[in-house]
Amino acid sequence: MQKLFKPFRIVLIFILMAAMMTYYVSALYRMQLYRARPVAENDMPRTVVKRTVSLMAARGNIYDRNGVLLASGRPSYNITVNRDSVMAITPAKRNEMIHTLVYAAIDGDVQYVDTLPITRGAPFTYVSDMTKEQRRRLDRYFEYFNVDPNISESDLLAKMRKNYKIDYTVGIAEARLIIGVRYELEMRAIIDNLPPYTFAYDVSTQFVSLVEERGLIGVNIEKKYIREYYTNYATHLLGYIGQISSEDKEKYKELGYPMDALVGKTGAEYAFESLLHGVDGEQKIYSSGDTGAVMNIDTKVEPVPGKHIYLTIDIRLQEAVEDALRLHITTVNATIEDEDKKIPGGAVVVTDVNTGEVLASASYPTYDRATLSQDFAYMQSDQTYPMLNRAAQGIYNPGSTFKMVTAFAALRDGAIGRWSQIDDVGKYTRYDSPQPTCWIYQSNGHGHGPLDVVEAIQKSCNYFFVAASDRLGNNAEEGGYALANAASEFGLGVKTGVEIPEKTGVLSSPEFVKKVLKTGWWRGDTLLTSFGQGHNQFTPLQLANYAATIANGGTRYELTMLRRIKGADFSELLYVHEPNAANVIAETEYVQILQEGMRAVTRQGGTAWSVFKDYPLRIAAKTGTVQSETSNVNNGVFVCYAPADKPEIAISVVVEKGVSGSAVTGVAKNILDYYFKAKTNVLTAADGELVP
Repeated sequence: MQKLFKPFRIVLIFILMAAMMTYYVSALYRMQLYRARPVAENDMPRTVVKRTVSLMAARGNIYDRNGVLLASGRPSYNITVNRDSVMAITPAKRNEMIHTLVYAAIDGDVQYVDTLPITRGAPFTYVSDMTKEQRRRLDRYFEYFNVDPNISESDLLAKMRKNYKIDYTVGIAEARLIIGVRYELEMRAIIDNLPPYTFAYDVSTQFVSLVEERGLIGVNIEKKYIREYYTNYATHLLGYIGQISSEDKEKYKELGYPMDALVGKTGAEYAFESLLHGVDGEQKIYSSGDTGAVMNIDTKVEPVPGKHIYLTIDIRLQEAVEDALRLHITTVNATIEDEDKKIPGGAVVVTDVNTGEVLASASYPTYDRATLSQDFAYMQSDQTYPMLNRAAQGIYNPGSTFKMVTAFAALRDGAIGRWSQIDDVGKYTRYDSPQPTCWIYQSNGHGHGPLDVVEAIQKSCNYFFVAASDRLGNNAEEGGYALANAASEFGLGVKTGVEIPEKTGVLSSPEFVKKVLKTGWWRGDTLLTSFGQGHNQFTPLQLANYAATIANGGTRYELTMLRRIKGADFSELLYVHEPNAANVIAETEYVQILQEGMRAVTRQGGTAWSVFKDYPLRIAAKTGTVQSETSNVNNGVFVCYAPADKPEIAISVVVEKGVSGSAVTGVAKNILDYYFKAKTNVLTAADGELVP
């Protein structure tokens, strides 16, 4: 009987099995132990390409005061192309690799970066919307390769095709696509401070897998974090992140940022960049120069995530404020046919009078953060300036809201007392020029008659404040300084302390006219300034802080948007805002008189009585109408605080071409309605959660 298994066959099988086991164990060892350990650079074979990449730290989250998540980061994958690795292979392989990468992106519907300003399809022409940066790069390319700047598009493509040794069996349309990537790589050699070439941003994991499977030399996957915002409101406050601009490269280079880092450009993202950014890590990656395969990864520095910040704003109040402002402006504009008389924009600020915290800040018009990149050029040229944060950077004449400053200066100087009366006859004729008139004189030819300071604030009597200011000091300059000094004590014409970029504004004074206008200060300057028509220009933030200072009895707090800071894992509370007094006005008895006057504004006979006559809470306010230098339509300004007897919040409203202060009081009323109605039902969220 024949044996089923012969001895030599059994031995052969065992030998083969042993050989296979030895191979696989060796392979596993190399993969898991040898390749995992750091490899010294002098141990690497010559065919290895080394590159150092930054590991982006996770950017900290942004929350509102109640813990509602406003912005966070999520992992994102970018496709980068390393120029040194690509240039190390032959031109034929180089172009073949780029061709494969580009068509993989096209097939996968992946948008990729190609800034060569020539259309991608025939007929080839220079793009009509070439940006300044594209023009700058193209000019540098022409200069570097000694190319005639007037060269035609087709001749340039032919020259580049020859230079990059693209085979003529490749069609011109395909060649243009390869040239686009070659151009990007070329720019990294021509211009020193350009960031590494990122071929595609925020690609899908499917595309990442596809690229990895192809094993393209010099093509790498980098993990980044992309910013996500969970509200369409507070755009100017939150801001956005973007690439480091050429103007800021040196600043961020000194801070150790990689040049391809994303940084805060505006708003809170910019103001708190150092807190949110964290500390980037660093990796050395060793790849095969022949196949592009990664041989070793050595993480030198682990990234440190950014901190989480909690803003002082209440996002629900912010929504109500923005809606109130937008609704007013769009409703009024719908009734106006003359484009020149339509409202171009406005701003509203709401602050806590006892802490200096900014509870809401709206600027209209605004912009859509989601379409910012494609709309940027248009918005930059839009005459309504949607990207301007009017609340912090718009400066406006205060109009009659300035009259409390004049009243305070006159009371402190002894020019008037609480019960002093000035007879408003309609026109102030002490000087040949100017001869200011009371607003009521323009309609009925006479004034308000005898008024004290509270009644003058209530009725917004120009004549009273003109006459009172004329008594200030022993000469014109002393009167001017008395007004300027009082204004600065209330925070007008000085920085509020808020963390986002803000304008200082213009504080009109004898010093200002001498240095800036190169002229002298006359009594006429004092008279015009007294009722808010001089050179003064303040931000809505300053106007809100001015009202808050009156509301709380004379303490001007530094404004802030930062409520608290937590560590990356939320376990450590690093900072909690404490109110910081920038100035305390000693003469509280005079501030109380201003409070009395502002309360009278919303009573019968006051300029805001028609809006607040049936209001359930007592409101203290002041209206302002400002003659515009660029339009025959007045700006509307309004400040208030509430409740009048125990103040919590202060509001400033500025509407360009808003006609008058009394015409924009409805905006503030809608905000007050929401605030005091919603106050007992505040939405809060645990860290990291969203509120619907």
